[in-house]
Amino acid sequence: MRKELPALKAEIGMLLKERNAILLAHNYQRDEVQEIADITGDSLGLSQEAAKTAADVIVFCGVHFMAESAAILSPEKTVLLPREDAGCPMADMITGPDLAAYREAHPGAVVVTYVNSSAEVKALSDVCCTSGNAVNVVKSIPAGKEIFMVPDRNLAQWVAKVSGRTLTWWDGYCPTHERLTVDATVKAKEAHPDAVLVVHPECPPEVVAMADAVLSTAGMYAWCRRSPAKEFIVGTEMGILYRLRKENPGKRFHIASRALLCPNMKLTTLEDVRDALVSLSPVITVPEGVRVRAKAALDAMLAVPRDAA
Repeated sequence: MRKELPALKAEIGMLLKERNAILLAHNYQRDEVQEIADITGDSLGLSQEAAKTAADVIVFCGVHFMAESAAILSPEKTVLLPREDAGCPMADMITGPDLAAYREAHPGAVVVTYVNSSAEVKALSDVCCTSGNAVNVVKSIPAGKEIFMVPDRNLAQWVAKVSGRTLTWWDGYCPTHERLTVDATVKAKEAHPDAVLVVHPECPPEVVAMADAVLSTAGMYAWCRRSPAKEFIVGTEMGILYRLRKENPGKRFHIASRALLCPNMKLTTLEDVRDALVSLSPVITVPEGVRVRAKAALDAMLAVPRDAA
């Protein structure tokens, strides 16, 4: 631990109180950032929890689309993204004009958009989904409807397989999850023969097919807590190991590949958090017209019954 780390953490704590701010950290953030966060979790869940609080300021340690989601759900709060250059390559693979062009060519299609997308893209969508509820959202769409999923092709293919629905999808992907190969997964299983394999549906289909469980990040936490297994190979960004190990001290967790590291998620440092609180910047905003339409797509997701058939 750096000598100055305790003092820096104490300074951040004081600034959070002074600003009436809440500190959110995504599951893939650096360990030391997760350690001091008020709430850790997945992207949409963090924004939903922050919206329930009386905080005036949300400090979102994540990437740009996540801070946008916080701004969509909490327009009255100031949303800070400590590293404005923390983006998401997958979210950037589809733009508003891209989706508008598709909608013009397919006016009857139902557009299902993964929350890992820009506010502009959400605003042009019928319904959003998370990796945890995507199957349920798709199953809730009336039979016979054309369904188009954006932006992640791997999630869409997994949803099509599990839901039994016919889908088409945008050819986007998460570069981090895409780096998990069958070869690397086989080597991890050989190195840890007693471990169960849990992977994120953003992984390539051939890797997903090898898994004992296919889960969102939030789903992994719950599943690993409940599982009687004592050893796990984890196929998602390695930042998740911090909380898995913290919550399950009697269990062992191994990352499926050292390639599972998102450089954007690792940009934010404690110094960045401190500086954002001092300057109250960078502020992330969403134009009101875009915000209202994007929120409608999120609300449509939340209206889907959990037992949709």
